[in-house]
Amino acid sequence: MDQAALDAAWKRVSMQVHPDRFATASPAEKRVAMQWSSRANEGYRILREPLARARYLCELAGVDLQTETNTSMSPGFLMQQMEWREQLDVIEERSDSVALQSLKETLERAMSDTEQAVAALLNSEQYEQAATRLREWMFIDKFFRQVHSLQGLASHTPN
Repeated sequence: MDQAALDAAWKRVSMQVHPDRFATASPAEKRVAMQWSSRANEGYRILREPLARARYLCELAGVDLQTETNTSMSPGFLMQQMEWREQLDVIEERSDSVALQSLKETLERAMSDTEQAVAALLNSEQYEQAATRLREWMFIDKFFRQVHSLQGLASHTPN
């Protein structure tokens, strides 16, 4: 997605519906302007974030992501999750900042690869498959934020 084009479109829409433009309007018109302004801001927020945008596109195509109830993922991805969690346990146990940085880089690559795979599936209108990969992306994103929160680990020098 062209971020500059999105920013420009949002600014145009925002200027048209901004509540300040309706300061002298009737209460009903002010309310409608506020609603449109709120919708424009929400749409902009969704479209500028790749993960939120992908979720929106799947839902727009009628695919229920079932994020709370459908946790099925490929066996390979489940194994990868277990490996990452084991790595994190060791990192926390040893307060190993070097290994933490390595895990963060691995997760960043995994998110980027998954984002590209989801984009390709969405572009080819394979929404069900995109939804499956999107659930994986959501896991990686959540796990990355958990790992990132451990930033303060003291560096550890192996003996």
